[in-house]
Amino acid sequence: MTMTSTDQQTETAEFSFDGLYIDGEWAPSGTGRVEQVRSPFDGRLVVEVAKGDAADVGRAVAAASRVHAAGALPLSRRIEILDAAAVALVERAETFARAIALECAKPIKTARGEVSRAVDTLRFTAAEARTQSTSTVPVHAVASGEGKLAYTLRVPIGVVAAIAPFNFPLNLVMHKVAPAVAVGCPVVLKPASQTPVSALLLAQLFADVGLPAGWLNVVTGGGSEVGVPLSTHPDVAYVTFTGSPSVGWGISAAAPRKKVRLELGSNAPLIVDERSDWRAAAEAAAFGGFVQAGQSCVSTQRIFVHRAHVDRFTDLLAEMVSTLVVGDPLDETVDVSAVINSGEAERIESWIQEARQGGATVVIGGERDGAVVSPTILRDVSPEMSVQCREVFGPVVTIVAFDDFADALAQANDSDFGLNAGVFTDDIAHALEATRRLEFGSVYINDAPTVRVDLQPYGGVKDSGNTREGPHYAMEEMTDVKFVTIRPTA
Repeated sequence: MTMTSTDQQTETAEFSFDGLYIDGEWAPSGTGRVEQVRSPFDGRLVVEVAKGDAADVGRAVAAASRVHAAGALPLSRRIEILDAAAVALVERAETFARAIALECAKPIKTARGEVSRAVDTLRFTAAEARTQSTSTVPVHAVASGEGKLAYTLRVPIGVVAAIAPFNFPLNLVMHKVAPAVAVGCPVVLKPASQTPVSALLLAQLFADVGLPAGWLNVVTGGGSEVGVPLSTHPDVAYVTFTGSPSVGWGISAAAPRKKVRLELGSNAPLIVDERSDWRAAAEAAAFGGFVQAGQSCVSTQRIFVHRAHVDRFTDLLAEMVSTLVVGDPLDETVDVSAVINSGEAERIESWIQEARQGGATVVIGGERDGAVVSPTILRDVSPEMSVQCREVFGPVVTIVAFDDFADALAQANDSDFGLNAGVFTDDIAHALEATRRLEFGSVYINDAPTVRVDLQPYGGVKDSGNTREGPHYAMEEMTDVKFVTIRPTA
């Protein structure tokens, strides 16, 4: 949508905030600058947010460091806050869902699902906090340990720098903030520049349910202005980053003495075996390849189908994809809307054109209208094409025929990434072989790879990262182990 300068001057934003959220207060950034966030779908003004810089990061880290030095809130209080936050999020669900739909063009029904998952993430984290325990160490098994009591404690690692992506602007933030609160680590959060609203609403929610000042600070702004000074700040002990491999590994290289945990990209494979319910696989692919316009780290991208089924599978998938409703994310009927911006849409379109020029067949889709890319299925692709060897992060899937199951596994592994993989098979031997041979953090049998249960260990290998998220696993990452021995004096 094109606007005149007069239109832009008089336009009212959907949301408003009084600056950055630092040490329990809303305040302008030190730069005094603001930036507009507009809907990827129609360009409407979503919010004007403060544009932070290194000085703002310094203020936020100082606030977090102060409360860390003062000692963690009692565990019982942290659990109360997490429980109350879950209740408050349910009450504010529609506000959060609308924010998600507007800031990242996620269809409103899918946005509601993200809010529901974020509630679950809070509840899982609170439950995990209730079960944290010490563990005894049998030092009396050696002579020097006789008569001693020994155990381990998990203690908060320190200030957490959380850098979040645009595609799940609430739930992926929650996967960083909730575990940190649970273990007693204060947080400085940098949301994605394209999607700050959910994070700012969350800061207000936590304040409303009693999280004290300094425990959650939100600094909005770009990667170079905020992300770099935050991840390299000497008083930050732990960096949790979700985003692109190039940025993630760059953060890790720039902060070699910090604990840096990365959840990065993928080009998730789905294998459809000869002995399988290939119709169910097509249905799973119709969801997994196109939900939220394919902008998920585990979006189904590379589909390998046994030659006995490939034509029927392709026809059925194309039929299902043709029924997807494309349009305004606030429309209750819409399944697929815009990608995050027109630049990304143009890139995706160029990759489709590259594949077409290289001999690939466009079964359906392939068009672009602004930031909206139509759901696209490609066949006859080759391994070196961008749509096959790179992460599309858009509503595009490829289909490749195979004759031998072992070859399909090898093709699935032929990737720089290793996050999620899915296999449809009724052959138990093939299922077990897949779980052994597939080089991925998660393997789903008779399901698409576009799956994440929020309490599971979630993460990958190779260029997909170096961590496992999920409340239990994130809480372990955000703590250090302290070993204690007690020797009676009498």
